Amino acid sequence: MFCPAGQNDEPVVVRHTEGLVHGFLVLRTLEGKTLAEGDLIQTADGDRVTSKLIFHFKDGSSRSETAVFSQSHNFRLLSDHLVQKGPAFKRATEMSIDASTGEVTVRYTDENAKEKVEVERLALPGNLANGLIFTLLKNIEPAATPLTTLSMVAATPKPRLVKLEVAAQGENPFSIGGPPRQATHYVVKVDLGGVAGLVAPLIGKKPPDSHVWILGGEAPAFVKFEGPLYVDGPIWRIELTNPTWRLSARDAEQIKRSPTVLPKSGRF
Repeated sequence: MFCPAGQNDEPVVVRHTEGLVHGFLVLRTLEGKTLAEGDLIQTADGDRVTSKLIFHFKDGSSRSETAVFSQSHNFRLLSDHLVQKGPAFKRATEMSIDASTGEVTVRYTDENAKEKVEVERLALPGNLANGLIFTLLKNIEPAATPLTTLSMVAATPKPRLVKLEVAAQGENPFSIGGPPRQATHYVVKVDLGGVAGLVAPLIGKKPPDSHVWILGGEAPAFVKFEGPLYVDGPIWRIELTNPTWRLSARDAEQIKRSPTVLPKSGRF
């Protein structure tokens, strides 16, 4: 009876099934500096979907997350594997989640460059959002459910289960060169819960909010993300991007002479 009206902490219902996807992404600072280029690669086998989000940083760092989930009536995470390493991150971290057993394994490098391993068996709820946050937000109905509660395992570096409170904050206009469109702006708050939740704001450890923009309609699409990608991480921005062609001198000369003629060859 203490839950706010309209709150939903159940698994997210499948309104739009996922399928074959390959999207191009870019990771930037809020000031616009490009840090990494990325790929979202998704495949489906019946109701079982594998989604890979990979970023290659300019400084040699890398971050990859592979989430396997089912989409039979509800979205349900089956497994998740996250690997991040390189100077862009405070520590090298690898986390594996087996949702069927609740076992979470975190391998990380401490401040003395020693590798350590933490293994926990957690009671994982059905609304686990690791690797699925963009997919889940494409399927919630903010008009019917003003507040959606999700769960996430955070590597702190010890694995810890936290709650995510997701609420729509209206719509923001954007354009891709034509008439303006409207994307729903979602704010994602981390609820640490318990004593830690009360103490965190006092010691400056309360995680910042994340922001996600989703284009609605019959085929919802991810538009933009702003938030940290790891515990105590900086605020970064993820957006869709387009391929850029590098033309040969011959192709460039051909286009200069005949602007309507497309180059015969090229590469990204």
